[in-house]
Amino acid sequence: MSPTTKLSALEKVLGRLDDLDSISLSNLVQRLARERSLLETVFNTIREGILVIDQNGIIEYANASAAKLIGLSLKDQGQAVLWKLVPELILTLDISSDGEYRAEFVVTRDLELNYPETRYVRLYLMPIKDVNDDDLESKHYAVIISDVTELQLSTREQIENEKISSVIMLAAGVAHELGNPLNSLTIHLQLINRQLDKLNDSIEKEKIKKQLDVCTGELERLDGIITHFLEAIRPSPPDFQDLDLLKTLEEAFDYLGEELNNAGINVDIEVSDDLPIVMADGNQIKQVFFNLITNARESMTSGGTIKVRTRSDDDYVYVLIGDSGVGIKEENLSKVFQPYFTTKKSGHGLGMMIVQRIMRDHGGQIGIDSQSEVGSVFTLQFPQKHRRIRLLES
Repeated sequence: MSPTTKLSALEKVLGRLDDLDSISLSNLVQRLARERSLLETVFNTIREGILVIDQNGIIEYANASAAKLIGLSLKDQGQAVLWKLVPELILTLDISSDGEYRAEFVVTRDLELNYPETRYVRLYLMPIKDVNDDDLESKHYAVIISDVTELQLSTREQIENEKISSVIMLAAGVAHELGNPLNSLTIHLQLINRQLDKLNDSIEKEKIKKQLDVCTGELERLDGIITHFLEAIRPSPPDFQDLDLLKTLEEAFDYLGEELNNAGINVDIEVSDDLPIVMADGNQIKQVFFNLITNARESMTSGGTIKVRTRSDDDYVYVLIGDSGVGIKEENLSKVFQPYFTTKKSGHGLGMMIVQRIMRDHGGQIGIDSQSEVGSVFTLQFPQKHRRIRLLES
């Protein structure tokens, strides 16, 4: 080593080892152990995952966050290969056929991990440069893994909400424009009816009046459809009041009871009598129940069973509505809440979108578990009253 060569701090310490007595050596080892323990504690408190790998992807170090994110056991450090734990990297990085990675630059990748749980992560991989390391055959890389699941889901939800809002505005505009010619037709039918009243009674006159009555009735029906449609896609903000979910659910089943009986559908309800009261808009929540029960009925073409279960925890109340219908195909699960998506011949594809929007307006969520040809379960999650009050205050 030339006189001008820089020595690392570790090399300076190692160079003095021969000059140390046993007590000084023991003190030095204890000091190094304490510093290592401190560094381990610091790295394990960092939220981001930190890895050190060699050019073969072998994980030589992982902090607690990294181990949790990629499903790494501590005993596997020094043996586990990053490319095998995160196989998506093989597709996006320039890894040779023998498993080596030799890049000299920083790369970043956004990945979806499915093990040990589904997470979205942002991964930074950068070479570690050691000015004192002349061994060019041995390369190491630092890997920083950031969990961006909440950001990803929030962005998706925002995009979905914007998409739904644009569709609602378009639909509302079309419905409004339809109202103008309907009003004009109503006025002209009234004028024709008045002209008929001035004519002498005859068989022809009665026939025409009946035909006019049919036209008037159909116009009124169309006007009612448009009115209800606009109310559905542009509801007023929720009027939060204390609400008994069981009573609201009972009212929904009472209203649809005859329809369910005619379809040969049984209703199996097991609920908790002490289900907590929630703060919600009774009319909007009743619409949620109507839509889900109607969907359940329509999914069972030759009878079946609708099951209702409830439960609660410290923060939420859950209402589960299940059916024994045709279920939802796996490829369609992600589309259920999209506007105008429907698998029914006569469906308009807005019902589930409206359900999801109402639940979100109430600070709640709706989840789906479904299997094709087996049935579906919709889980409604309502914040309890104390949590709802905190949300309103914030």
